[in-house]
Amino acid sequence: MPSTHKKVIVRKIDRDTVNGYVAPSRFVHEGKLELLNTAGNVVAIELSDIKCVFFVRDFADSDSLARKTFTTRPRAEGLWVRIKFKDGELLEGLMPNDLSLTSAEGFLINPPDLRSNVQRLFVPRTALDSLTVLAVIGAARRQPRGAADTRQVPMFGE
Repeated sequence: MPSTHKKVIVRKIDRDTVNGYVAPSRFVHEGKLELLNTAGNVVAIELSDIKCVFFVRDFADSDSLARKTFTTRPRAEGLWVRIKFKDGELLEGLMPNDLSLTSAEGFLINPPDLRSNVQRLFVPRTALDSLTVLAVIGAARRQPRGAADTRQVPMFGE
C-alpha cells in the first residue's frame, strides 16, 4: 500500500457506508474520523457513529468479510482477539502485541483472511461490547547453540 492516502469503507452503526480516503498516520482527530470522500469533499464522522472502518484494496468489491474467524491457530505474531460489537456480531483478528501501537480511540486489527479485499480494520472503542484476547502468539524462541550442558553425565565412556 504505497499511496499516502488509503482507501476505506466506513460502516456506520445504522448500516450506512461511506467510501473515501484517509491519511494512514492520523485519520482520527478530536474524536472524529477525517475522510476525503469519493466526491472530493472532506467529511468528519463522529467515532460514536462508526461501527468499523475497512481498509480495502478496491471500492468495487464488498466490504464484508468472507471469513470472520480463523479456521486454525494464526501463524503470524500478535494478539489473537475476538471482538463482539454492540449489535452482537463477532469477529476475530490479530492485533500487534505492542502497547505503543494502540490508541485511545480504537484498535487496528488484521482480519483472518489477508487475501480478501479487506486488508485491515479500525474498530472504535465505542462500537465494542467486548474484546477478548484468545492467545498471545509469539516467535518461536530458539535455544542458542553453544557449549554442551555440563550437567549431563557422559554415557558409555564418551
